[in-house]
Amino acid sequence: MEKYLIINNEKISFDHEQNILEIIKKTNINLPTLCYNADISIYGSCRLCLIEIDGKGITPACSTLPEHGMNIKTSTEKLFNIRRIIVELLLANHDKECTICQKSGNCKLQTLSRQLNIKNIRFKNIVNKKNKDTSTHALIIDSNKCILCGNCVRFCSEVQAVGTLCFMNRGPHSIVSPNFNKNLASSKCVYCGQCARVCPTGAIIPKSEISYLWKVLNDPTKKVIIAIAPAVRASIGEIFGLKNLNGVDLAGKIVTSLKLMGFSKVFDISFMADMTIIEETHEFLNRIINNNIPMFTSCCPAWVNFVEQYYPDFIKYLSTCRSPQGIYGSLSRKIMPKILDIPAENLIVVSMMPCLAKKYEAMKFKFHLDNCVSNTEIDYVLTTQEFALMIEASGINFCKVKSSDFDMPFGFKTGAGILFGISGGVTEAIIRNIKNNKTVNNELFQSDFLYEDSNFKSIKVNINNKDFKIAIIHGLRAAKNLLENIIKTNKSMYDFVEVMACPGGCIGGAGQPIYNDPMIRNNRTEILCENDSIMEFHKSKDNLHVQKIYDDYIGTPGNQKAYEYFHTSYKHNRQFPKISIISNLPKKDTINIDVCLGKNCIKVGARKILEHIINFSNDVKFKNHININIIMCLGKCSKGPNVSINVKIIECCTLKFVEKTILNELNKINISSIK
Repeated sequence: MEKYLIINNEKISFDHEQNILEIIKKTNINLPTLCYNADISIYGSCRLCLIEIDGKGITPACSTLPEHGMNIKTSTEKLFNIRRIIVELLLANHDKECTICQKSGNCKLQTLSRQLNIKNIRFKNIVNKKNKDTSTHALIIDSNKCILCGNCVRFCSEVQAVGTLCFMNRGPHSIVSPNFNKNLASSKCVYCGQCARVCPTGAIIPKSEISYLWKVLNDPTKKVIIAIAPAVRASIGEIFGLKNLNGVDLAGKIVTSLKLMGFSKVFDISFMADMTIIEETHEFLNRIINNNIPMFTSCCPAWVNFVEQYYPDFIKYLSTCRSPQGIYGSLSRKIMPKILDIPAENLIVVSMMPCLAKKYEAMKFKFHLDNCVSNTEIDYVLTTQEFALMIEASGINFCKVKSSDFDMPFGFKTGAGILFGISGGVTEAIIRNIKNNKTVNNELFQSDFLYEDSNFKSIKVNINNKDFKIAIIHGLRAAKNLLENIIKTNKSMYDFVEVMACPGGCIGGAGQPIYNDPMIRNNRTEILCENDSIMEFHKSKDNLHVQKIYDDYIGTPGNQKAYEYFHTSYKHNRQFPKISIISNLPKKDTINIDVCLGKNCIKVGARKILEHIINFSNDVKFKNHININIIMCLGKCSKGPNVSINVKIIECCTLKFVEKTILNELNKINISSIK
């Protein structure tokens, strides 16, 4: 039997929709809401999506189940009045400096105020100014603009499984903050930036570098180069109403606009993506030979941060290859001053990215150069949003500018490099690069699908008569589930795992134009896939300009110079304070012992070892010579119990061995009467 609702006197059928709000959207009615997001759970805090149901009264549409025959009104006078009061109350406790707010024009609260024709606020302004958190290179948290919708808290916990943000304090003092009121830099944030994407106001925003960039663009002594990520061309048209243009035309308009702003050279990060694929392919084949699999991709810095902080045992499975941005920074610093014939300190290296984690990543790769703007390989990272603001500030008519070509040598790319912007793109590019057949068209989608859901694909692909199992993941919750399963079973059923932190991959990055409809990600994917289809070459190894870089500067993939230019290393990055058990002893004639009491170490007897060390230290011969600390992680979670003695970590520690090691260390500092 057909089920239907009557919405504003129109009969609307429904089937699997889980709430009335989703059904109302089918009638092309944009019911106002501040806390609803299709990617996360229903919270129902803003109460703006109120509807009137015959026989049931006023109820929120987002959290009400549809029932056959319901008669619903969405825009009665009573509903309008309630919505106005709600928005006025929010504005009374809101920093209304809209003209200087970075979110102005994309702020849902601002939009609702205009739609509801709010001219005056009947309630007293009760804003208590709070300090902004500007501690990171990626994000700014401004609690003065927070409406406590909880979108950021739920996304961080439910989709990304990080849980950095939470509600702190009570009543009128409630704020959203990292745990224990820490600043963001001191938290366990991985800088995916999705909290900023789902924030309806300017409470969490990307940290802008526009003002610094204008300064160097107007400095005649500087040469400013920039490289554009593939995902940017898939989304920039949304801002300027050019949704029907393909990626090639949009990329050409981006190049022209940047040249008009004063950039000396405009390159394509897809070129660096081709280099990444060549190095990752070489590494993957070596790992198969050495049985060091699975290999995890390393292009997404938020995912790399996640592994370094939460799953350090899996660091050894991360590809050592830098991301395309990392390769761009390294290569630019090493060869571009010579190509441009300028002093190295006069070169300014900029990238344009869809992602906020790239701002954080840029700070990782350091170099030492006198009189440079910064001591990083990438000086500035622009987001797609920031680029759009620069276009508007320049007075450039983006819709009417003609297309220009990227500059060489970093402007030529294959379709494989362009696909880096979507989830599954890295996998597709590597499969193409390994396969021996001459023509390749969407090999990934011709593979055997073993399993698929909204965030996870499992496939089997035959490469040169050998079957490989591959996992493709976007969203860190899905990645966490896979890692936990590997820990639980002590084995991986996959040879290769691609992980992107953002929904849909880089196209869904937090630096992209704000979107609420998940279908927009599909449109961006189609643009990049179409761009790939019309390219002359589809395999990274067919990029002749990449091969020339190898011939002129590197040699062969995977050699020592390639590792210097294109590879990196990772380290355990958990941030846990030490808890002192016995401390404040003089530095001279003492040894320092850290005992890990993380959950994995506790399971295998860490408490007994701690008790033994404490009892051992109470011996009159050793008193005042041993400092003992508890730490929550030493980064060797699968090899516990772990004990660090004078910085050296003992894995799989036993009572007998820890006692022997302590005695040896005490002997080194000449403590008498030790046997």
